[in-house]
Amino acid sequence: MVASTEDPGDGINREAIDAALETLDAHKQRWATLNLDEKIALLDSVRVNTLNCSARWVQLALRAKGIPHDHPVSGEEWLSGPYQLIETVNALSDTLKALRDGQDLLDGVETRTRPDGQLIAQVFPRHTFDKVMLNGVRAEVWMQPGVTASNLRTSMAQFYRSPERVGRVTLVLGAGNIASIPPLDMLYKLFVEGQVVVLKMNPVNAYLGEFFEAIFDRFVQAGFVRFLYGGAAVGRVLTEHPLVEAMHITGSEKTHDVILFGPGEEGVRRKASDEPVNTRPMTSELGGVGPTIVVPGPWSDEDLAFQAEHVATQKMHNGGFNCIASQVLILPTSWGLSQAFLSEVERVLRTVVRRSPYYPGAAQRTAAIQEAYPDCTALDRSEVPRLLIRNVDADNKDEVAFNTEFFSAALAQTTLPGSDAETFLRNAVAFANETLHGTLGANIIIHPDTLRELGAVFEEIVAELEYGAIGVNAWSGTAFAMTHGTWGAFPGHPRNDIQSGVGVVHNALMFGKPQKTVVYAPFAPFPRSMFNGERTLMPKPPWFITNKTGHRIARLMTQFSAAPGWHWMPTLFRFALRG
Repeated sequence: MVASTEDPGDGINREAIDAALETLDAHKQRWATLNLDEKIALLDSVRVNTLNCSARWVQLALRAKGIPHDHPVSGEEWLSGPYQLIETVNALSDTLKALRDGQDLLDGVETRTRPDGQLIAQVFPRHTFDKVMLNGVRAEVWMQPGVTASNLRTSMAQFYRSPERVGRVTLVLGAGNIASIPPLDMLYKLFVEGQVVVLKMNPVNAYLGEFFEAIFDRFVQAGFVRFLYGGAAVGRVLTEHPLVEAMHITGSEKTHDVILFGPGEEGVRRKASDEPVNTRPMTSELGGVGPTIVVPGPWSDEDLAFQAEHVATQKMHNGGFNCIASQVLILPTSWGLSQAFLSEVERVLRTVVRRSPYYPGAAQRTAAIQEAYPDCTALDRSEVPRLLIRNVDADNKDEVAFNTEFFSAALAQTTLPGSDAETFLRNAVAFANETLHGTLGANIIIHPDTLRELGAVFEEIVAELEYGAIGVNAWSGTAFAMTHGTWGAFPGHPRNDIQSGVGVVHNALMFGKPQKTVVYAPFAPFPRSMFNGERTLMPKPPWFITNKTGHRIARLMTQFSAAPGWHWMPTLFRFALRG
């Protein structure tokens, strides 16, 4: 393992930092011009190494988060860890092979143009196994204005189309919550943007560094990747180092602002006047306040129970320590089932397994929420309880729940008017766009009958929703897993009002100007889905926190991803149907 960049002196080992960056600087041009066969071989080594490390990786992560290794929710660490990394490697490898062989990157991708001219590319499912594994799920990437069917191809894989590929040293400041985020951010910078990378591990999950160093061993040996460790002081030295030419952060808006504008009152002043002290190019994914919009419709008791589990998953995945977690549940004022649904959500939140508040600051954030909302309901008796905040005033744009990312196990609920589904949806979209802070992810839950009644109007409304990931009967967090899709904020945030960030990652098809990724999933699990007119065999999704076999499915999915084959299917189906 690379030595820590902190020492007993002033806390910073500058020699280790200088050596790492000098190595990257010396090899950045070789990486930029390396032929595709060599890049593919390096990438494929990541797949093999990830599978070899996966069991120990997950075991250590479960221990750090206080999750029993045999509990169904342990599947989260498989799906958001080794599985996600292998899936991304597979997708990037396919794209590099297509570039090498002169094939069309859009082979197998259906595109269509909306009446307003916006281009949409369906990126999932792509293969037969996709259709089998996640039957009934599809994902689309919506492009920014100006991208058309005639110029889409030329806007893709821009680094590889450039006649002059200039190398660059990029600093990636790793996230501390979801295990696969640091290596995925690295892969994007390496393979989509052609940059060598120094990854500073977050102290919260620095224990994963040994696995990442083993997984990227060949990149380290070749001088294309370096790993460094330490806290904020090390991060500050790195962000100001003359050999760092670009930066990427997955973290908080506050950290982003300190990097660009500096700390304290002077930093606040500089932000207000847009006078950065650090002018290096910087991309970011910074979270936000995520809404879940529940559209009125003819829901059955079974629908209420299932979708309550869905909302609980959106909130409690990874214990609530998610940038994409649902924070504001938006219910229709005039829907007769609103209170029944809220009661179901409360019931599920009370009964799901309690998580360890492992992420630093959880107790302080929870206490601040309780201070802001003294009438909130504590759903357990722990020192850091799960919280439900009812009837937050939708007319008050200054509500803490609308402006501050909780990053904890707290769910707020509000109501909006609308005598019919269309009116309510339009009100909810306007509220999300204009009142809630951030644009990372939004969720819409809607009955198939209501979808059919709305027809083309529904897509018009989705077009108005300004979020980088949108889930329709799917948690927007599933867009993170769609490796051919994009992950990041809705484009357009200026650096001094960054909110959820700028730029994207994942994006294995290397779209040049994506706007958002929209994921659609069945409203009900099989076999009830058949009674709603949804022709899908999708049972309860394995990422639901209430899935009884989630841990078994997730491990099998990881093994399948590393070596796909039909021989996995009988066992996968057996566990899936028992979930």
